[in-house]
Amino acid sequence: MHLLLLSDTHLPKRARELPAPLLDELPHADVVFHAGDWVDTATLDLLESRSRRVIGVYGNNDGPDLRARLPEVAYADLGGLRFAVVHETGPAQGREARCAARFPDVDVLVFGHSHIPWDSTADTGLRLLNPGSPTDRRRQPHCTYLTATVTDGGQLTDVVLHRLPPRRIQERQLW
Repeated sequence: MHLLLLSDTHLPKRARELPAPLLDELPHADVVFHAGDWVDTATLDLLESRSRRVIGVYGNNDGPDLRARLPEVAYADLGGLRFAVVHETGPAQGREARCAARFPDVDVLVFGHSHIPWDSTADTGLRLLNPGSPTDRRRQPHCTYLTATVTDGGQLTDVVLHRLPPRRIQERQLW
């Protein structure tokens, strides 16, 4: 099962549209995770129309329209792995222990908010993944998203952080 993970798209405030390389991943994904801060409902509509399955949550920048359609925390069992999605997990220091205590029955936690890619494992075995942002890199060198695979044996493999080219280059390539 192929997964596509993204967060903090902030459309149309931080970019006009999702980057083409990310959109090209949609047909290959069995499940798309979005860890909040969509900002507009058009992005949710786009992902739902082009994806087999979308698992998303609202973030702190999402208004009432998105909050009416999305939960604060989403859960899914995929191939025997228990996933949770949430926007904010607090400061980096102590994150693994804090999230392991908050999500004791979860194998993989997908989160956003910081725009900083993250891949770590708590002492309990909880895997924490933050895909960064495909549209707003903030202090990071690149805009990013993640892909991963859930194997038939219930393992998370092939976790890959995709770095997008600078937006100006992406926009020029579209012409």
